[in-house]
Amino acid sequence: MKKICIWRLLCCFLLMLTVLLSATVSAAGQSVAEKESNAACVAAFAMRKRSAPSQAATLDVDAETQRLSPELLEGMLLYPGGMPFGVRFFTEGVTVVGFGDVETKNGKINPATDAGLRAKDVILAVNGETLAGAARLTELIEGCNGNSLQLHCRRGKNEFDVTLTPAYCPAEARYKTGVWVRDSGAGIGTVTFIVPETGAFGGLGHGICDADSGELVAMKRGSVSDVTISSVVRGAAGAPGELKGYFNAGKVGALLGNSSCGVWGVFSEMPEVCGEPMPVGTREELEEGDAYILSTLDNNRIEKYDVRISNINRDANGSKCFTVTVTDPDLLAISGGIVQGMSGSTIIQNGKIMGAVTHVLINDPTTGYGIFVENMLAAVNLPMARVS
Repeated sequence: MKKICIWRLLCCFLLMLTVLLSATVSAAGQSVAEKESNAACVAAFAMRKRSAPSQAATLDVDAETQRLSPELLEGMLLYPGGMPFGVRFFTEGVTVVGFGDVETKNGKINPATDAGLRAKDVILAVNGETLAGAARLTELIEGCNGNSLQLHCRRGKNEFDVTLTPAYCPAEARYKTGVWVRDSGAGIGTVTFIVPETGAFGGLGHGICDADSGELVAMKRGSVSDVTISSVVRGAAGAPGELKGYFNAGKVGALLGNSSCGVWGVFSEMPEVCGEPMPVGTREELEEGDAYILSTLDNNRIEKYDVRISNINRDANGSKCFTVTVTDPDLLAISGGIVQGMSGSTIIQNGKIMGAVTHVLINDPTTGYGIFVENMLAAVNLPMARVS
């Protein structure tokens, strides 16, 4: 049997992680204005949350099943998404992405590898100080005067400490450790739903993961931008396509969280949406058969495209809950099916928001996976609109 490879997690999300060397771009690159903009978005969200109608309720998740009760979903109204969004985010600590030897007067050495650091390790703190980003790491290294640094790190799910002694590089007249790190990333995805009262949104349908380790990125903060889709690279068997685009100037919201079932945040102003708020469908209501998705291609308009739902796993709590097959001739002609950047495209059936597109089969771009909207809602803690 021909092995089917899954282009998982980042396949439908153009996760363009920027590698940040310890001597170059860093967290300091985020302007004060951008930080203030993010804070203003969150503050506005809190105000809207407090002033929202009394029927707006935060959804409680059952601790054992990790699901929402049917009573909470009944009568819920959300705006459908389908519009692209761009995110820029900064991570918790810095991630080790590579190594380069340091040229000393006694030859080449690598203090980082000698200390036991490995690629994909996350440096969380230095000398007891929580690490704010790559720029701060560079400051601590260059200002150590040859003294050892105590690093608190994470490898997978385990945390540990190492002693790192920077080496002096005469050619550059500074101390170096021979480690390359990054502390930020950016990418494009699709909004799945928006909460009418608050402008809170969920999107992507799967988590933003580290391109090297595959682990879920622990985001410290992030901003949301409008995106213009400039072209579509058509997908083919073995070569997934992608939406190409660029971030528009300015910020339109803040990114608040990242989970295995999608990301969530809040818009500073309600974006242009496709239609009126719609009810939410449960996993029991999803049927095998016809449905449609909302997505935006290079015409930069939210469009409806026909799909077929099959292989529903009603017990699934993750991001692969059922199969989505593109049947729309226009979408097949333009993109070949599901491409990177379409993750989060809203799935609608029988007048209800049922979920989102999440993954594509790398050997068959016409087919991928979808997630129940229930699973996305269970992963966030945002106020939801309810029918009065």
